[in-house]
Amino acid sequence: MVTLVVATSADPASIGPASSLLAMPGWHPGPSLQDAASYTNKEVRLIKLDKRLVVENHLDKRWEEATGETVDDVVFLSKHVASSNRPALTIHPIGTPHLREGEALIAGGKPGWAAPPNPRIGPWFRLLKNIANSHNLVPEFEVTLEATHHGPEINSSTMFVEIGSTEEYWKRQDAAQAIALLVWEGLGLGERIAVGNWSRDNDRNKILLGIGGGHYVPRHMDIVRKDGVWIGHMLPGYSLLMEDPREAKSPTNSTVVGGTWRETIRVAFETTKLAFPGGEVLAHLDHKFNDQRPESKGASQGPTTMWPTFEVLTFSRDPCHWPC
Repeated sequence: MVTLVVATSADPASIGPASSLLAMPGWHPGPSLQDAASYTNKEVRLIKLDKRLVVENHLDKRWEEATGETVDDVVFLSKHVASSNRPALTIHPIGTPHLREGEALIAGGKPGWAAPPNPRIGPWFRLLKNIANSHNLVPEFEVTLEATHHGPEINSSTMFVEIGSTEEYWKRQDAAQAIALLVWEGLGLGERIAVGNWSRDNDRNKILLGIGGGHYVPRHMDIVRKDGVWIGHMLPGYSLLMEDPREAKSPTNSTVVGGTWRETIRVAFETTKLAFPGGEVLAHLDHKFNDQRPESKGASQGPTTMWPTFEVLTFSRDPCHWPC
C-alpha cells in the first residue's frame, strides 16, 4: 500500500513544498497519471498536477487503476485563504457533509459526503508545531487545525496541509521547507519511523470527533495538543444546520429539530470509524456556535443557537477523558 502526496503547479503553496521535498534524497521518477508526473520514495508517491486540487476527484481510484497499487492514504499540499490574511500553517480533514442536494459546490466535494480523516492529522499537527518552532516560524505563523471542509471527492483517508494566507506567504521558502520536512519525517522517509501510524501506534485507541465551535476549532485543538490523542472529523457550528420546528412555514406539532445536522454528524462519525479500525470514537462537544467561516469556503448559513438531544453518540466535554 502507498501514500499519495499530491501537489499542483497552479498553487505556489503546493508546488513550493513539493519541490523542497523532491530536493531531499531517495526520489525516483514514477509512472505518469494522465500526463501528470510522479515520483517514488519507499512507499510514498508524489504526484504533480496542474489543476485546482479541489476538483481532482477520485485521485486514489485513478492511481490504483493506472498503476495497480493500493492507496492507503492521501496528503494534499495546498494554500490556505483567510479574510484575516494572517500567516498560518494548517491541517484539516475534508468533506461537505452538511450540504444538501442541489447546493452549490464552490470548493468541490459532494452533498452529504466526507472522506475518511487521515489518522496522521493529530500526530502531524503536534509534529508541525515542533518543526515551526524549531525553524523560528512561530509566532509569525500560527500553527492550527481547521474544521472539516471542501473537496475533492475521494474514498481514501485524506488530509490537507496548507500554507496561508496570502501570496506573500504562499511563496515563502522557509514555510515550504517546514511543510516538506513535516511530510519527510511524518512519512518516515528519513532515518526515523513514520509519525501517526494508526495500525502501529493504536494502543491508546480513543479518537476525538469534534462537534461545534469555530472554524479553527480552538477547544478541540486544546485536546489534540496532548501526546497520544487521535483526531477525526471536526464539525464547526456553521456546518450543523438546524431548523427550529417553531419557525416552520407550515403548522406542525413536531418538536424534532430539523436541518442537516443529524446526518452531518452521522457521516462524520461513520467515516471517522472507518479511518480508525478498532478504535472508539468519542465526541468532544463545544457548545459555542462561533461562526468563524473562511469566506472562500462556501459555507452555508449558520445554525440556530440550540442543541437538540443526540441519539447516536456519547459525548465527552471533559479533557480528562483524554490521555494527558
